[in-house]
Amino acid sequence: MLLAMDIGNTNVKIGIYKNSVLDSSWRLSTENTRTADEYGMVLYDLLLTRGVKFSDISGIIICSVAPSLNYTIEHMCDYYMARKPIFVDAQTKVGIKLNYKNLADLGADRIVESAAAYRFYGGPVIVIDFGSATTFNAVSGAGEFLGGAIAPGIKTATESLVNTAAKLPRIELVKPEGIIGLDTRTCMQSGIVYGYAGLVKYLVAKIREQEDMQNAKVVATGGLSELIVTVDETLIDVIDRALALKGLKYIYELNDKFSSQNQ
Repeated sequence: MLLAMDIGNTNVKIGIYKNSVLDSSWRLSTENTRTADEYGMVLYDLLLTRGVKFSDISGIIICSVAPSLNYTIEHMCDYYMARKPIFVDAQTKVGIKLNYKNLADLGADRIVESAAAYRFYGGPVIVIDFGSATTFNAVSGAGEFLGGAIAPGIKTATESLVNTAAKLPRIELVKPEGIIGLDTRTCMQSGIVYGYAGLVKYLVAKIREQEDMQNAKVVATGGLSELIVTVDETLIDVIDRALALKGLKYIYELNDKFSSQNQ
């Protein structure tokens, strides 16, 4: 069985692949203060609900944008599963060419999701991740990662607004009935929901104007992608909540095969 972990700034997404099928997946809060033993015991209990033991894990692959957690998670994998994980970075074989000025700055999540989108949906493709940040990644039809754009995440921007403006309340992130809000709550919902839909529409349109990106498909991941399509269902072609986990499995198989060929 393959253990795949996508360590984000807010959540750790965990998937178990059994016979090439995503058998189970879970989401934990990213906690920098947890020890390797604490993560190990949480993972042990989650696996147990599916009848899986640590000894059943034959491989581990991880993408992480929380470097302070990497040693903790690596230690957990080594101590509890006696396995050394593959940490995806710009040097990992991922199935696409990375054309980026400073590869050390390129987030592993962007690499994994771009590789997965190209592998499963073809190119050219624009990959949007609605996470702590809203990232836009462009992959050409020839499988070349061209770069993209990074904006504040929807929840991140909303929290910043509430924390900065004393009179603004915390709100539910849903589409309001109309573009013109009738009270503070609906005004905020309008600005955030319609505003981010506008952000998506504009950036996608401008990216599609670029050479090699004409008629690019839009693939989105992250929980708030569904919120954006409530405004305009034409903004996104595919929503794939498991995109990162699919990408991790694909990259693991690429590197496992590559390692075997070079032994």
